[in-house]
Amino acid sequence: MPRAGLSTQAVVQAAVEVIDEHGVDALTLAAVAARCGVAAPSLYKHVGGLAELKTQVGVRVLNELADRFAAAAIGRSGTDAITALMHAYRQYVVAHPARYAAMPVDPLHHPELAAAGIRQLEVIQAALRPWRLDPAGQVHTIRKLRVIAHGFASLESAGGFGLPEDLDETYQQLIATFLDSLPAHP
Repeated sequence: MPRAGLSTQAVVQAAVEVIDEHGVDALTLAAVAARCGVAAPSLYKHVGGLAELKTQVGVRVLNELADRFAAAAIGRSGTDAITALMHAYRQYVVAHPARYAAMPVDPLHHPELAAAGIRQLEVIQAALRPWRLDPAGQVHTIRKLRVIAHGFASLESAGGFGLPEDLDETYQQLIATFLDSLPAHP
């Protein structure tokens, strides 16, 4: 019988805590079991193994990021929505660098991750709707947004910017460059 209070969600939460504190490479069933106060075999009542646990963590991170995107963009439109979304992206990565590193890079081609990945895309697509991009233009634009936000935030969270100029100013300039790359706003 499963331990009282232990659930799949609690196991995933413990896994996220292990990742946040010790990095992605520290995620093992033994580490999660220790955090939950159970023996590792007890976790199999809630997850099918380490691969399934990593998938569940991936779903969790994808959904957290999609939630941040939506919260940032809601009630905004056009450049304000995109700017807020890109800031939310950066803030999440900087606040949770190890957790973010646990997010799969291509969730759309994984059956258990696709729905969460699509949620992220839908929020970005909604923010880009005023530009009325054709499907190919939308893909290219989403890729550019992702590269800018991911690249900058990943470098920042890893301590990759040692020069003295203000990081917020640099990021704002990148957002402006991205927005300038979009077709004229209708």
